[in-house]
Amino acid sequence: MVIFSDPKTIYLSPMNNSPLSRWHDLVVEFDKKKLEHLIDEECVFFSPIVFTPQEGKRLTIMYLTAAYQMFSEADGFKYIKEIVHDNNAMLEFNAMIDNILIDGVDIITWNNEGKISEFKVMIRPMKAVDKIKEKMLAQLSEMGTFQKLKLKGGMIWDRLKP
Repeated sequence: MVIFSDPKTIYLSPMNNSPLSRWHDLVVEFDKKKLEHLIDEECVFFSPIVFTPQEGKRLTIMYLTAAYQMFSEADGFKYIKEIVHDNNAMLEFNAMIDNILIDGVDIITWNNEGKISEFKVMIRPMKAVDKIKEKMLAQLSEMGTFQKLKLKGGMIWDRLKP
């Protein structure tokens, strides 16, 4: 088990192409195509505001994109600690949204193909959860009708594939 207080030391080195390094690159400069290449088709996303696991690449990308947009408007989002073991990582983060300190962790698992297969987000305290819920619902509601139809159509297609 390795604990880092400064994740950039190892994972942002240009020579390292690990899933975690690619995730950090996305946090710095979001690129939806790179995110699509990083997320496994069968990825499961666990949201701090939705009770049921969100299954599949499309839903995971939708939630991560909305979260990226929300946190890009926050004050001082940064990862402050990492715990890495085998194909798992826990990344602790902080941000300030509307004068509320958001304290959370991303728990990420990737498969042998180097794709994220599970992404779990946990947030504290309760007023932070409420603020995240408010902001995420706003981000998701801003999705255009075409984007929503494309998402639903893709989810139906995913279920039909053998």
